[in-house]
Amino acid sequence: MAVVFIPAQWRDLTDQQSHLEIEADTLRDLVDELDRQYPGIHTRLCDNGTVRSSIQISVDGTITSRNLRTPVDAESEVHFLPAIGGG
Repeated sequence: MAVVFIPAQWRDLTDQQSHLEIEADTLRDLVDELDRQYPGIHTRLCDNGTVRSSIQISVDGTITSRNLRTPVDAESEVHFLPAIGGG
């Protein structure tokens, strides 16, 4: 199963878990399964069926182009990288 690392600001949805194991073939499947298990993840990650522009996704160390069709392997590591505000 893919290991998904949960950003600190989303851990309120995952009972404070920092990483989860999810079985999925694509990022879309992974997001759907995360939202099934932890309602609200999809809303924080996506807007109108696409990944929010303020979020980057890394699969196995490579930043995706926000394409939810990106393949995910059983050994993949997935990181959601929300933008950090400040100034």
